[in-house]
Amino acid sequence: MKRVTILALEHVMGTSVMGPMDIFCQAGFTWNCIFGRTPAPLFEVSIVTLGGEPVTSFNGAQIRPHLAAEAVAATDLILVSSFASFDTLACADRAGEWLRSHHDRGTVIGAICLGSFLLAATGLLDGKTATTHWGFVEHFRERFPRVMLRPDKLITDEGDLLCSGACHSYIDLSLHLIERFCGPEIALECSKTILHDRCRDTQKPYAVHRFRKDHNDQRILEIQYQLEENCGAHYDIELLAREHGMSRRSFERRFKTATGEPPLLYLQRLRVETAKHLLESDPQSFNEITCRVGYEDSSFFRKLFRKHTGLSPQDYRRKFRRA
Repeated sequence: MKRVTILALEHVMGTSVMGPMDIFCQAGFTWNCIFGRTPAPLFEVSIVTLGGEPVTSFNGAQIRPHLAAEAVAATDLILVSSFASFDTLACADRAGEWLRSHHDRGTVIGAICLGSFLLAATGLLDGKTATTHWGFVEHFRERFPRVMLRPDKLITDEGDLLCSGACHSYIDLSLHLIERFCGPEIALECSKTILHDRCRDTQKPYAVHRFRKDHNDQRILEIQYQLEENCGAHYDIELLAREHGMSRRSFERRFKTATGEPPLLYLQRLRVETAKHLLESDPQSFNEITCRVGYEDSSFFRKLFRKHTGLSPQDYRRKFRRA
């Protein structure tokens, strides 16, 4: 029986503690019960906190641990749960020392959602790939520039260090690890038991691109608002720069410095986000939407849309259309 240890911190997202616990505990149990076989649990799961005291979750419920993290002598897997406040990172030094000591002993460590921030703070992810919640990508990059962040990935796996995307990706990470420890057949049984589609591998369809406006370049900010108000217009970058009293080279440099993206990519992303919104809420055909956002070739824009979202327009509409 493999030992799994789940680290719960203050302001923890309760599902990132209890969810993985339930999935690992039902492995070898629920499937056997369904088919009249003797239950044979495959994992022994413990919840730990720093110091062994209860912690208060994001929703206000208390989570009581089985023991203190420092009392764990050995474990096969540690899962770092997600949390709702970056104040939680105040414990990074203490938690990091504990995580590094177990990593040195060969323990596999997985981080769920914002738990990747705590794992990155240990330095263990330096020079390695990681992922995190799509909404906090820039914050992660600013804090941990040595980590090779892959925000498009639902799960990153460096062998002994794994990360997953937003909070409910704990399901994908748990099943991924069950396959690691017990094989694909058991993982498939678990996915069927909990009715989870295992084909997910990217956060792209769920991510909403965040257009940076937290800069002090008022001229660039004016241009951003201009593009947003009429993203379907035809834009000549050279003329746009002149309209705002800049050379093209100066405009492109200032725009990328302020927003983090060159103007053409920014406009491209803006048009894709607009198309996503229309597919969610408007009955227009994709050809009509293509024209509305400034493209003439729907085949070209369809490829562009898939590149940014990971889905075809038809699949995106089917998945996210509002009732």
